[in-house]
Amino acid sequence: MSLHKTILPAATAVGAQSTTLGVMGGGQLGRMFVQAAQRMGYFTAVLDPDVASPAGLISHVHVQTDYLDEQGLAQMLKRCAAITIEFENVPSGALYTLGAHLPTAPGSESVAVCQDRAREKRHFNECAVACAPYAVIETAEQLAAAPEALLPGILKTARLGYDGKGQARVATREQLVAAWAALKQQPCVLEQWLPLALELSVILARDADGLTVALPIQHNLHRDGILAVTTAPAPGLCDALAANAFAAAGRIAEGLLYVGVLCVEFFVLADGTLLANEMAPRPHNSGHHSLDSCDVSQFELQVRCMTGLPLVAPRQHSAAVMLNLLGDLWFDADGHERTPDWARVLALPGAHLHLYGKSSARRGRKMGHLSLTAATPEAAQATALQAARVLGIAPF
Repeated sequence: MSLHKTILPAATAVGAQSTTLGVMGGGQLGRMFVQAAQRMGYFTAVLDPDVASPAGLISHVHVQTDYLDEQGLAQMLKRCAAITIEFENVPSGALYTLGAHLPTAPGSESVAVCQDRAREKRHFNECAVACAPYAVIETAEQLAAAPEALLPGILKTARLGYDGKGQARVATREQLVAAWAALKQQPCVLEQWLPLALELSVILARDADGLTVALPIQHNLHRDGILAVTTAPAPGLCDALAANAFAAAGRIAEGLLYVGVLCVEFFVLADGTLLANEMAPRPHNSGHHSLDSCDVSQFELQVRCMTGLPLVAPRQHSAAVMLNLLGDLWFDADGHERTPDWARVLALPGAHLHLYGKSSARRGRKMGHLSLTAATPEAAQATALQAARVLGIAPF
């Protein structure tokens, strides 16, 4: 069911039961969506199999079932007026079932495209948005026929890869064959390795009428395939490159008839060429700074898209640097658990700490984020470097 223009009210009168908004997935993105929805007066329902899911712990309702469980989906249909997702690997079949009866933002077809790298790259090409040269590898014949020009390259599973998982660097055909075998001969995409100058992301919101608004462009630094640092707005971008990125992201969303929040990640090559890397049909790690630096966060945009409330362009009132807080910070050099020195961090001006309520820390796990805001980009950067030193995060 496509979203329509009807506005879903938070409450019709004092004491009246609020409209319930549902989210498939109970991780940190779901948690921040729930917090935004509740702040705007909505009830929330989370479907997630984890009894201790960060979003489920704070939602009005936690439906603790598998994503394809018929009874769980029936509960969401009974309780919710509209439904969204918090991670792209929610089975598109579940969204298809829900979308036959309720507005979903995004829709199942959009999510299905984002779940498959091959379909995603075809969509980029159909929207006249350039991406890295690639080949689809699903069979031994396609593996043998992969062009030499794509080596060295990166072999990525077509589905279920994130934060650097399901990927392998390959420099030779022998390494390519070995990597495909190590990935259990799953359908993959081989991308040419390109010299990158920087990585950017555009986070936009599009409503049922096609109106699109976006956060300022973010500059992202990844380490070991995981986002480490985001700077917003992205420093030093020329107007032409910024306009190209916004336009490309808009075409990608329009081509999907997308409704909801969408992140498109871009590579920028040394010669200034802009290439789409991948997209996420949801709010994104690189947009977390908007909770503290903008008058409308990416999560409020998500609520507005679901409910038919007016979309307004976010205004960034403070420069920001966001640091991802991975579970590594909870261990000292000898591997003993510790608590990061939050007191010293929070003594810094413009420090905003967001912890996700996860029950245990492990290396590489996203435990929270820290946004450092200031009147100028230079001040935000300087404070962020101070915070990094306190926490033991490598400088950037």
